[in-house]
Amino acid sequence: MSEVRIAAESRTTFGKGAARKIRRADKVPAVLYGHGIDPKHLTLPGHEVLLALRTPNVLIHLKGEGVDELALPKGVQRDPIKGFVEHVDLLLVKRGEKVTVEIPVTTVGDVHTDGLLDLQLVAVAVEAEATHIPTGVEVDVEGLEVGNSVTAGQLALPQGATLAADPEVVVLQVIAKPVEAPAEGGEAAEGAAAEGETAEAAAAE
Repeated sequence: MSEVRIAAESRTTFGKGAARKIRRADKVPAVLYGHGIDPKHLTLPGHEVLLALRTPNVLIHLKGEGVDELALPKGVQRDPIKGFVEHVDLLLVKRGEKVTVEIPVTTVGDVHTDGLLDLQLVAVAVEAEATHIPTGVEVDVEGLEVGNSVTAGQLALPQGATLAADPEVVVLQVIAKPVEAPAEGGEAAEGAAAEGETAEAAAAE
């Protein structure tokens, strides 16, 4: 897992007004916490933060005057309409330290033609070294039949990661395809045709 280096500035102004001023400058207010330190209030470049957060569990190297730390994003507030980042909570981590994070679950292959894939979990909790967090876990569903399921304990996790979730929880299952009911219009047409045939038979008699 690669590190993303982001320039960080210490922040001494707080409140909604100060936060709006920071965002107008295309920057993001952030708070760094963890390991028993007093929270550090920072200002980060908005575009760089937006790009970094496209990677799940991205490891951020904060570098600036009085700041030289590694952190993981633990809380991100976004504008509900425009989608830009409004605020970031960052968890301080150390090299070699184990952290618990959620990694995305993806599937490869196709289930049996009689079934439909029902993905119960889109992410699963794992424990991994802070600087080697896996990007996700893949599940091969090729040929799985109706009634088959995969639990968290059956996942083939990437090297160095251990499961931090209930091993019995169902990650995905294969369910039967719904039976399509005949269209009402078709039933009505069949009924009309049958009535027509009866009338013709009566006239012939």
